[in-house]
Amino acid sequence: METKIFKRMPSGISDFRRIMSENLAYIDKTRFIEVLERESNPNHFFIRPRKFGKSLFLRTLNCYYNLNYKDEFERLFGSLYIGRNPTPERNSYAILEFDFSGLNTNSESEFKKSFSFEVQESVCKLLAEYKNIISDAKELVRQIKEKDLGIDSLNTAFNAAIANEIRIYVIIDEYDHFANDLIAMGELRGKDFYKSMIAANGLVRDFYEKIKAATKSSTVYRTFITGISPVMLDDLTSGYNIARILTLDRKYNEMMGFTQAEVETLMTETGVDPVLINVDMEAYYNGYLFHQDGENRVYNPAMILYFFDQILGTGKPPVNIVDLNLRTDYGRLKRLVQNEKNRETLLQIMKDDCVVSEILEKFSIDRLNDDNYFISLLFYMGMLTIREPYRFQLKLCIPNYSIRTLYWDYLTKLVKEMSPDTAVDSGQLRTVIYRLGMDGDLRGFIGYVSENAFSRLSEYDLQRFDEKYIQILLLAYLFMGRMYIPMSEYETVPGRADIFLQRNPLYPEVRYEWIFEIKYCKASAKEKEIAAKRNEGWAQLKQYANSFRMKDRPNLKAALLLFTGKDKFEIKEYR
Repeated sequence: METKIFKRMPSGISDFRRIMSENLAYIDKTRFIEVLERESNPNHFFIRPRKFGKSLFLRTLNCYYNLNYKDEFERLFGSLYIGRNPTPERNSYAILEFDFSGLNTNSESEFKKSFSFEVQESVCKLLAEYKNIISDAKELVRQIKEKDLGIDSLNTAFNAAIANEIRIYVIIDEYDHFANDLIAMGELRGKDFYKSMIAANGLVRDFYEKIKAATKSSTVYRTFITGISPVMLDDLTSGYNIARILTLDRKYNEMMGFTQAEVETLMTETGVDPVLINVDMEAYYNGYLFHQDGENRVYNPAMILYFFDQILGTGKPPVNIVDLNLRTDYGRLKRLVQNEKNRETLLQIMKDDCVVSEILEKFSIDRLNDDNYFISLLFYMGMLTIREPYRFQLKLCIPNYSIRTLYWDYLTKLVKEMSPDTAVDSGQLRTVIYRLGMDGDLRGFIGYVSENAFSRLSEYDLQRFDEKYIQILLLAYLFMGRMYIPMSEYETVPGRADIFLQRNPLYPEVRYEWIFEIKYCKASAKEKEIAAKRNEGWAQLKQYANSFRMKDRPNLKAALLLFTGKDKFEIKEYR
């Protein structure tokens, strides 16, 4: 029997030509090229969270429309949707591509230098790539570098295109990267720096005004701009106001990201054995929706490729559920919540797992402290997604377990900031969680969190201290222990358990799984109120433990955790 040859996983590769040339796995999104070409406005603006496949899609556009790849069309696209259904404009443009991800933001002068250099180098690359159809291309490159024209080199490119009757397709990746860096500084300097670059006569605005002017003469016939937030689009205002914003358009809900069917196709093509997937992939990585009527929710592609890479390489799921590179990207969240209002909004989202808001298509840096603007930014970052319509607005929720762990990670750091004298002793924490899992010692774990987190909260923090706050703090500490996959509001049918501790598939030797029902009374509560909470929680706990999802799980323990004030607790185990 002939052995099937599987394709390799394209992890970390956004070069479309390389993927197709080396027979790497490729999820076919080329049907969207056809849809984009049919748009009446040829200037497109589209954003998605980090690691969502934007760069690969841009490289795909480059190869499809590039004049120089006409002879490679069948090899590159023959097996794909767009190869079987080519559009009128295929291989008809000179591609002028910019990537603003690596700019130096240490100072205004360094930024101006690096921005100008990136523009100049991109123009020189265009002239060199199309030297066969641009007369005097080599001489033009020499003049640009000799005079160090910077963004004025755009004029050279556009004039050359006019003289040689060439149409240009401008592609801009990471258009907002420098802006996000400056916003994340959280300082007046960062905001002033940002504004000086995009204000009238600012360097960035001048760049976009030149492109806008070139579109009017059809020298630049098409543009596609992408990034992760719409904040700079609004601040550019008249500098670049010609693009059609496609980000929240229902047609493009699945243009980036993997649907469930595409994930299954990827598994088949690369030989990922479903038997080795002993975790709930949908709960971990799925859930993104970018239009309330979108047909399918999508997975973050980088998360899926990371997960499958680990399985193919080691034969088991990864130790870290979230790729550390992604965790670093979302680390900027902490710098965006320096003000108290945004911090309160974030804590409320963690407690409720959702928030009701509209999503703004664009907004200014000056409004990031307003709730709707901050919530919209969380949506564009991938920290929130659409759950459902709600009272003429949208109910936004945390997309999946992986993103929820980033909130928990933020919360543990926040607790430490609120109590500077507190340091999480990782060794001691792992010990009490180990005993929780192997010996069933719940009191040791709860005592540790009570002493190191709850009892150190200030009177101000106690104002928001309730069952939900306790729940997310416990989840944050449990996640740090790695022995369990902590689940909040776990559906037991009937009811939802506050916390379900599922043993991590990587550690099957963990003896006990747990269900926690959490109740809280203020320190001033009377015994009657405390007793009522105790009885209510006990009844709920028994219901969860005896539900059809839970009753037959081996070595399952269940416990009622009743907290009174910030430093008293009682534990009542059901079994």
